[in-house]
Amino acid sequence: MSEIAWNSHSNARVLGKTQVGAAVVSGEGKIFSGCNIEHKFRSHDIHAEVSAISSLVSSGCTKLTAILVVAQRTQFTPCGSCMDWIFELGGSECVVGYQNEKGGDIKKFLARDLMPHYPI
Repeated sequence: MSEIAWNSHSNARVLGKTQVGAAVVSGEGKIFSGCNIEHKFRSHDIHAEVSAISSLVSSGCTKLTAILVVAQRTQFTPCGSCMDWIFELGGSECVVGYQNEKGGDIKKFLARDLMPHYPI
């Protein structure tokens, strides 16, 4: 997942400073990737997490089991909007990982740990 996420990271279209890549695993064990795609008006930015989840859904898969987000930042987890998608397709048990450098440690959480009061 890490290599796939970092490959997508390099394709990010950024107008700001942070390139983000993501890889997701479907319930069938297939891996999909995505990157952030920023728009000049910023209200239409596509986050890497949603980009990867969109690829999963576009392929016909309906279940998300894990997501890995990669970015060269000290600390980074999906935003609330991305977490909505993670909960929608992965539920509270979905594994959410973050890696801030290629080959570095991956910090792992369950979705419910990142948003413990999410209305399920």
